Amino acid sequence: MDLNTVTEIATPRARAAIPAFRPGDAYLAGGTWLFSEPQTSLRRLIDLTTLHWPPLEQAPPGLTIAATCTLATLDAYDPQAAWPAAALIRQCCRALLGSFKIHKAATFGGNLCLALPAAPMAALAVALEGICTIWPDGGGERTLPAGALITGAQTTALHPGDILRAVTFPAAALRRRSAFRQMSLTPLGRSAALLIGTSDGPRFDLTITAAVAHPQRLTFPSTPSAGELAAAIDANIAVWFDDIHGRPAWRRRITHLLAAEILTELSSQ
Repeated sequence: MDLNTVTEIATPRARAAIPAFRPGDAYLAGGTWLFSEPQTSLRRLIDLTTLHWPPLEQAPPGLTIAATCTLATLDAYDPQAAWPAAALIRQCCRALLGSFKIHKAATFGGNLCLALPAAPMAALAVALEGICTIWPDGGGERTLPAGALITGAQTTALHPGDILRAVTFPAAALRRRSAFRQMSLTPLGRSAALLIGTSDGPRFDLTITAAVAHPQRLTFPSTPSAGELAAAIDANIAVWFDDIHGRPAWRRRITHLLAAEILTELSSQ
C-alpha cells in the first residue's frame, strides 16, 4: 500500500546520522506491517536497513540477532551442536503466517516491536532469555529482558524514538533442551497458542504466547508434576486472549493440553 502522506525518507549510514525522532516519524525495516494498511499520521520514514547491522553474530557468550535480521536469514541459520535449543529459531520462524515473500522482508525486530500476541519471535526471545539492546532517541544505550519488552497486545516498554538494536540469547539458554508446540484453528491460521518448554536438568521453564496478550513465562526450580504445572498455569493467567482466532475457554484448554505434552517430552529426554 502506498503511504501517500510520507514526504521524506531518511537513510542514515551511522547512528550519529539517525535524525531526532519527531511526531509523524516511523522506523522502517522490513515494512511488511507498515505498508499493509493506511498510516495517515506518518510524514517521515527512517530506514534502519541502511545501517547495515550484521544480522547474526555468534560468539561464546551467545547469539546476537540484529533487529533488522530477516526471518528468511534467521530461518537459514545453522546453529552449533552445543546449542540444542537453537532449534527453536527455525520452529518459530515457520510458525509465522506468511508467504516466502513476507519471510524475505519481515524482520525479527519488527515482529517483536509490533507485539501481536501471536508473534513467534516474542515466544523465541522470552523462552531463550533474550536481552534486548535499545538505543534511546538522543544517544546512550539500555538493556531490557525480552520478557519485559512486550507489556500487552501491541504495547511495549519502548519509549517514543527508541530503537530496538538487537537481542542476545545467552549461551546457557541455548544449551538447554527444548520442546515446541503450536496450535491454530486452521492448518495455516494464526497461532492461537504457542508454547515453548526448556529444561537443563531439574529446572523447567514454560513460555506461553498467542493464548495470552503478552508472553507469560513460568519457572520451576525442579520438574513439576502434571498437576503442579496445570495449577501454576491457572494461578498465573487470569485472562485469556479473545479474538476470531480462538475464544478464551478454548485457548485455555489447548494451552493445558500443549503444556502437558511439553512436560512429558522434556521429562522423557
